[in-house]
Amino acid sequence: MTMQKKSQVIFDRNVIEFVTVAAEFCKYMEQAEGLKRASFVDTSLKILPLLYLKASLLPECHTIGEDLPESYVTEEIYEVLRMNLAGLLAEHDAYLDVFVEDMKYSDQPITRYISEDLADIYQDIKDFIFVFQLGLNETMNDSLAICQEHFRTYWGQKLVNTLRALHEVKYAQTNDDEDDEEKGALTT
Repeated sequence: MTMQKKSQVIFDRNVIEFVTVAAEFCKYMEQAEGLKRASFVDTSLKILPLLYLKASLLPECHTIGEDLPESYVTEEIYEVLRMNLAGLLAEHDAYLDVFVEDMKYSDQPITRYISEDLADIYQDIKDFIFVFQLGLNETMNDSLAICQEHFRTYWGQKLVNTLRALHEVKYAQTNDDEDDEEKGALTT
């Protein structure tokens, strides 16, 4: 198979749709500072499943180049995003993770942070989008192959874990609000 034939996967409809959702995810994470928590959680609960779906529909892709594509997300960019998200989520940032390999060796629950998981997902996705926007077929292909592999082995699981935690934030918060309203009604 020629390099031209191999790189054609980057023009597949499912790849284009993934790129579109991935770019929207990155843009949303970058603009999250200043949002209300409820709005951020609600939108995240909609975009994350879509990102997962589009990633799971990607056609099989393999690297064709010899060099790894460039990274865009520096430690500073990562940390600023993580801190912004942590500030937004406040006391709702931490959650217990049961899908951790280390869990079988521990008698203590493993604490994870939504902000850190979202920043990890963002880092892989933003690096992919950055390279894809350069428009060079070989590096676009390789970036897609790396992103797809990281989805399978790393950020796909983080995404579903974070989704579970965000679900808890949204609906436990609603129940707490309803309990507070009921208590208020009983005392009046």
